[in-house]
Amino acid sequence: MKVRYAHCAGLDVHKKSVSVCVRKGKGKKVETSTAVFGTFTSDLERMREFLRRCKVQRIVMESTGVYWIPVWNVLEHGEWKFDLVLVNPQHVRALPGRKTDKQDCERLAELGQYDMLRGSFIPPVETRELRDLTRRRAHLQGDRNRLINRINRLLETANLKLSSVVSDVVGKTGWLILNAIAKGNTEPEDLVKLAQGSLKGKREELAAALQGFIRPHFQWLLGEALQDLSHLDEQLNQTDARIRERMVAQADAIRRLCTIPGVQEITAWTLIAELGTDMTQFADAAHAASWAGLCPGNCESAGKRQSGRTRKGDRYLRRTLIQNAWGVAHKKGCFLTALFYRITARRGMKRAAMAVAHRILVIAYFILRDGGVYQERGGNYFDKLNPERTAKRLIERLEAIGYQGNFHKIVDPPMPPGDITAAEPKNKRGRPRRTTSSMFGTTKWSIEAITTTPSPPVASPEICRQCAGWGIPCIHARNAKYVANSNTDAPKSVT
Repeated sequence: MKVRYAHCAGLDVHKKSVSVCVRKGKGKKVETSTAVFGTFTSDLERMREFLRRCKVQRIVMESTGVYWIPVWNVLEHGEWKFDLVLVNPQHVRALPGRKTDKQDCERLAELGQYDMLRGSFIPPVETRELRDLTRRRAHLQGDRNRLINRINRLLETANLKLSSVVSDVVGKTGWLILNAIAKGNTEPEDLVKLAQGSLKGKREELAAALQGFIRPHFQWLLGEALQDLSHLDEQLNQTDARIRERMVAQADAIRRLCTIPGVQEITAWTLIAELGTDMTQFADAAHAASWAGLCPGNCESAGKRQSGRTRKGDRYLRRTLIQNAWGVAHKKGCFLTALFYRITARRGMKRAAMAVAHRILVIAYFILRDGGVYQERGGNYFDKLNPERTAKRLIERLEAIGYQGNFHKIVDPPMPPGDITAAEPKNKRGRPRRTTSSMFGTTKWSIEAITTTPSPPVASPEICRQCAGWGIPCIHARNAKYVANSNTDAPKSVT
């Protein structure tokens, strides 16, 4: 095996100590030297000087919680530029019974010398700072949601059913009512006067929902919760202002990302903070989706696929994109919406949300890499892929519900051979390519007439009381022969 780095070091990082192993030489002539340093900044600077004297080219360390970050900071900001590699501990597991700090750092140095380890993506300092801001915002939003849930629970303990009438208990109307209750106003007739907007027409329901057991203890707890909520809202506003200030240079990328359906400003912030703007760090869009944990897992043995569970990936980016996928499902005339329901029919809504999140990330990858914008394909994109199959499926659905019609194709006259304009798509060699519409004409469907078949008569109580009570034809197999006899015009025998 070829040695790629003549001088390589492996670091086994802990909370209070760092074990270092340096390998120098090639082939059978390899010299190793080990040392142990503390984790204070002064100790790490001495370790950096030790590695510089050893002329180390590459340094390999494991990702151990947050303890690798101080080591990375010291080695990154030194005058001597090291090739730093951070690896996943699962990729360098030791054999049972052969695991010590010294053996761990020696194994990392040896694997790094032969370039057998794949490093994790560590963005630049500016991108890492943006990550801190966007992740702090996600944590604040989570704290706010939990606090709102506690307020809802507190209202239920006092028999106040405000959430049954108001969709957002901390909205404009809910905020005014809750503050009035916390200040001592407990009369429903006075509280309903604070209703805003469409809730003015629900004052009777509000008055009924605000009748409960309000005690001074409840008012104190509610006041404290509202103060905490106000403080969280203020922190969120300050964090948003800070992010906007740091994202001024990325205004064009944010604008282009917002052309994707379902992607708003906050999602664009998360995409830029987690992925960065330099897409050369990923081999292609599939690698970016795998890094984010938005693709099926790969577990196969003996030719059998055992599990397709997704990997963990970047949980902040993954959560944001899946939330956007659920939001896209409510749009109309959108390609991503059509993709969501196309997969839902076969795999279910959860897998469809994961697939749409994967597609959003792929689109964002190409937008950040190529500098373009999102081009909408339309909600009927999949129907146009195979018009005959789509028409056959729709005709079968019409016939299944009792409609009959005369359907025929309207075919445009085919273009003469060789009459291919430059506007048509080109093949891989750059030559004009004939499409189905240019060779065989455009296929359209026309409905001359649609008629409905008469529905079968409602079951008679004498034949089937249950179906007669429902007002439908008899659906029970045991009564089928009686139904058939009742529908015939043959005279009944008289005994």
